[in-house]
Amino acid sequence: MNTSNADTVSKRIICTPGPAAKNAFFYAQETGVINKKDITETHHHDLDSWLYAAVLEGKGELSFGDDTYSLSKGDCFLIDCRIHHHYKSSEDAPWELMWVHFSGATSKQYYENFAVQSRNVFRPIDFENVKAALLEIINCNEQKNPNAEVLTSGLIVQLLTIALTSTCAAEQADSALKQKLKAVNIYIEEHFKEDLTLEKLSSEFYISKYYLSREYKKIYGRTIFQHIITCRINYGKHLLRFSDNSVEEIAHQCGFNDQSYFVRQFKKAENLTCFAYRRMWRE
Repeated sequence: MNTSNADTVSKRIICTPGPAAKNAFFYAQETGVINKKDITETHHHDLDSWLYAAVLEGKGELSFGDDTYSLSKGDCFLIDCRIHHHYKSSEDAPWELMWVHFSGATSKQYYENFAVQSRNVFRPIDFENVKAALLEIINCNEQKNPNAEVLTSGLIVQLLTIALTSTCAAEQADSALKQKLKAVNIYIEEHFKEDLTLEKLSSEFYISKYYLSREYKKIYGRTIFQHIITCRINYGKHLLRFSDNSVEEIAHQCGFNDQSYFVRQFKKAENLTCFAYRRMWRE
């Protein structure tokens, strides 16, 4: 199938995942392509599915929740189909659309990470790779490739990786805000052992603490507090493996004033006690 040809045939492949795919993989529920000659309009809600689509030619419109987006060639969208949505092709410049409905594995978690930092419509720099991955999903499921489920899972991960890494890339690449937040991140990684607070970072970098907190999470997908804790836990793991210091000493060396709080945060991060972690890496 030539995705740039006006004579591309519309097709829809409905997939039924096997037990292994349902338990371990990302899997396609439906995949296909809409030809420019087939002017379409789709309404859905409460579908236990995620939809990744790419506009190959023409124009269209997506309504998702309370937002409406105009789309054109080179745009993609990723949406949670449990939320009411509506998309349609332009009558003046009908689109050619390629898509995959998918679920399984950590679809929800991937989508939540995506939604934190992006609008639902994005324009990837490597759009050709998106087209190629969607085409391969269509082909391997249409041809009943014996490895279709494994291949499809890997291709969905590839598509999600592109979505997560391309959001707002063009607009934010050289922005002053992004540079400042990068400096904040570096500062945290160099000073995490100290008594770091949002107020202190706000004063250090001359930025409102509310704005700093909101924009940091938008770009990095985690809160400043979560990053400080992660840095401290990482250092704690290093000390547990390569020093004979007590847990109390390590807690203070990592920047925790309370040993029990360090122990709780460590268990939460590793699902192991400090002693179990030390024993596992030393035996």
